[in-house]
Amino acid sequence: MTAKNLLVELFVEELPPKALKQLGEAFAAALAAALQKDGLAPADAVVTPYASPRRLAAHVTGVLAVAPDRPVVQKLMPVAVGLDAAGKPTPALLKKLAALGADASVVASLRREHDGKAEVLFYDSLAKGVTLAEGLQRALEAALAALPIPKVMSYQLADGWQSVHFVRPAHGLVALYGSEVVPVSVLGLAAGDTTRGHRFEAAVDPVRIPFADAYADTLAQAGAVIAAFAERRAEIVRQLAAVAAQAGPGLQPIEDAALLDEVTALVERPNVLLGQFEPEFLAVPQECLILTMKANQKYFPLLDADGRLTNKFLVVSNVAPADPSAVIGGNKRVVRPRLADAKFFFDQDRKKSLESRVPGLAKVVYHNKLGTQGERVQRVAAIARAIAERLGGGELAHKAEQAAVLAKADLLTDMVGEFPELQGIMGRYYALHDGLDAEVADAIEDHYKPRFAGDSLPRGRVGTVVALADKLETLVGLFGIGQMPTGDKDPFALRRHALGVIRMLTEGNLDLPLEPMLAAVAEKFAAVDGFKPATAELAAFIYERLAGSLREQGYSAQEVDAVVSQRPQRLGDIPKRLAAVRAFAALPEAAALAAANKRVANLLKKADNAVEAGVDVALLQAPAEQALHAALVDVVPRADAAFVTGDYTESLQALAALRGPVDAFFDQVLVHVDDPALRANRLGLLARLHAAMNRVADLSRLSV
Repeated sequence: MTAKNLLVELFVEELPPKALKQLGEAFAAALAAALQKDGLAPADAVVTPYASPRRLAAHVTGVLAVAPDRPVVQKLMPVAVGLDAAGKPTPALLKKLAALGADASVVASLRREHDGKAEVLFYDSLAKGVTLAEGLQRALEAALAALPIPKVMSYQLADGWQSVHFVRPAHGLVALYGSEVVPVSVLGLAAGDTTRGHRFEAAVDPVRIPFADAYADTLAQAGAVIAAFAERRAEIVRQLAAVAAQAGPGLQPIEDAALLDEVTALVERPNVLLGQFEPEFLAVPQECLILTMKANQKYFPLLDADGRLTNKFLVVSNVAPADPSAVIGGNKRVVRPRLADAKFFFDQDRKKSLESRVPGLAKVVYHNKLGTQGERVQRVAAIARAIAERLGGGELAHKAEQAAVLAKADLLTDMVGEFPELQGIMGRYYALHDGLDAEVADAIEDHYKPRFAGDSLPRGRVGTVVALADKLETLVGLFGIGQMPTGDKDPFALRRHALGVIRMLTEGNLDLPLEPMLAAVAEKFAAVDGFKPATAELAAFIYERLAGSLREQGYSAQEVDAVVSQRPQRLGDIPKRLAAVRAFAALPEAAALAAANKRVANLLKKADNAVEAGVDVALLQAPAEQALHAALVDVVPRADAAFVTGDYTESLQALAALRGPVDAFFDQVLVHVDDPALRANRLGLLARLHAAMNRVADLSRLSV
């Protein structure tokens, strides 16, 4: 059966730029999936998505004009219901066949098969394959219905009566099967073979697409449009690098994947131009200038070889005039007021110290159940001081408390009011302007870190303490008023805060036992009405996040479960515990000991009463239990000594010597004997073994 390639394009008004890439990929994927479901496109069809500011399109290879007929098996009813005693069809069977488009003539060909309960009649038939016009019509409707549209709008069609709903008004539809137009329609549009090119630079209008495979080339040559999102993005990257190299030695455009995607969604044929602004604006912190250029103007600031901002920037224009001076001049005039605003905010903010702004936080609501930002700052400062005193003494505590008190003060500045993304960053600049210690200033910026997965940790001890205090206050406070994450909903980003706490405790190897620390933080909320400590729930939440993070880092589920199930309080030990478990698992004795550990745990769990890990040597009768006790006396002190010094690998390695005595014990000794004293003693011996084997990790989790 002959196959051809298919091209479908929906021409619309400007699509939302931040959603364009996703819309293009979703449209092509849904269209192809629907065609494959109907048997019109093969499973290995090559699907190429296209997305530009004014179009969504898809090219699908190997599409059939008519799908092959498909065998259909219909389970009808039990033979006893469908046929009478003489083997004739009953009214019930005839009615069922009629509903399927068949009649009594097929009764003789009905297949009988036992379904486990009774003999059943089956009707085997062939479903006629759909035509491309039928299948594409369904596929188009399904693809549009499945689009992840941020916000739908309604608009009237040309007749003035009908209304349709879509992300933007649609003005054209192309559907080409080879060079043939497929007669489909959607959103009030009938398919054709013409589209529109660039608003200003298309060579012809409209642009006729001669056949499906010529779509991208025709649009590029006649329509001045690069239809493929990825190709357009790559062209922007190439031009950015080329123009930056011409602008000066060592200059590089700032790297920002989200900005690059957004700009790609704003232009149909990119043309990168070089602009610049007055050097005097460089006195403003570069983060402010970079943010306003990226967020408001979609420019790419140019940085020098040391990463410092220059007074040059790159503009991705959608037009390519012979004389670009007007475009460059226009962009310069537009950006200047933005930079002037940033300079004004910076100058005004520095007229007041951060400390003078702190009382104003008492007027800013943090949470209706947890009070104001002022009250929150007091709690964070108290938590920071307590953590710092444990980790570093008085000087660290003083700096951490000072940084915590000032950390939120920049929320009341004009600059952060205009650019909330700069909170913390501006606090650092203003703290340095106020003459504060550099560690305190750094901590004010860093207390928000890590902001996202892969973000850097605070750069110093003061910043780490304040960041930890800030995140713990958030977690403990919100859990204490019942605001836990549910399902995929996490409005307060508590999962991110928990991962931040985990990273600081583990990567910083901080000597801060988790649950006692959470309980101590909860005490700072004593004055909050309705607050109920949820230390156990929060600890479980953190360990759950920890386990997920470790699995993402490449540790096996068994390794993670073995360590995290023990809920080690010092999270900084966890990497060493995992390394020890991995080394232990490689030993030839590991599998047998893990299985034995699991068996021991089950025996202890089924005991009538709680078992104490104690042994009466006089009651050790069997040679195998005497040998196990002797092995424990020899091995446990060595394993415990290594554990105390933090050498978890050596601690577990020492246990390998127990394999022989443990195997012999279970082969030769009956634990549940009739003598209660003997039984209790043997359980006590096993409890001692269990305690020795599970200090570093629950080794039973390694048992398959």
